[in-house]
Amino acid sequence: MDIIKTIGSETKYTFHSHTQFCDGRASMEEFAQAAVKAGFRHYGFSPHSPVPIASPCNMSLESVDAYLREVDAIRQRYGDKVNFYAGMEIDYLGSDWGPSQEYFQSLALDYRIGSVHFIPDKRGEMIDIDGKAERFLINMSTHFDNDIHYVVETFYNESCAMVEAGGFDIIGHFDKIAQNASAFRPEIEQEQWYQNLVGQLIRLICDKKIIVEINTKSKVAHDRIFPSERYLKTLVDAGVPIIVNSDAHEPALIDASRQYAFDVLKALKS
Repeated sequence: MDIIKTIGSETKYTFHSHTQFCDGRASMEEFAQAAVKAGFRHYGFSPHSPVPIASPCNMSLESVDAYLREVDAIRQRYGDKVNFYAGMEIDYLGSDWGPSQEYFQSLALDYRIGSVHFIPDKRGEMIDIDGKAERFLINMSTHFDNDIHYVVETFYNESCAMVEAGGFDIIGHFDKIAQNASAFRPEIEQEQWYQNLVGQLIRLICDKKIIVEINTKSKVAHDRIFPSERYLKTLVDAGVPIIVNSDAHEPALIDASRQYAFDVLKALKS
């Protein structure tokens, strides 16, 4: 979607939010009203896509049509005030499931976010590595034999495979594994092997010129943005298109910490 590449920091927008159709904590109507009240110009809904595994955070296949109808209804009610978009955050689960698959390409979406939230354990079972640290630490023990190298390497390898496969417009929070990995082993982000894996993904992103979101969801609670500030100069210097998304799961947070990210970008460009 061309508007995403050309949008400026002076315009209020977000293209990443979650509502009642997945793990959001309010209805699309409530989010739409919040966007209007806050003076947003562009607002994108992006429910977590259906996945072929059990997940309380993802929408069902059966609810996709209802979601798209609700976007149309929101546009009818508020489209004279805010431009609303039908997006989806599509999970990459390997070569058989991801944004490039025919099903997701056939949907009447305005844009697609590609993200990795699950990776296969050593027995091939898909495990969520994106949730709260407490659950991640349990999964490290029960599913990954406390092998943090395996988890991190698999996350970045899957992310690279997703980028190669394509089919999406925005890559979501591409180094978010750092938050939980650091809970398991502090300072892991300083280790050379970890940095090499991030670097490999960044080089691929730069080559493909995929839109990168700066995801501000964890700034208040964990003092983190994704990608980390340490990687932004490389992306800026490479001319990668960058947008700032709040990844809000409740209406009050649709603009949370976005200004911080814009300030970081401004400093890098000055």
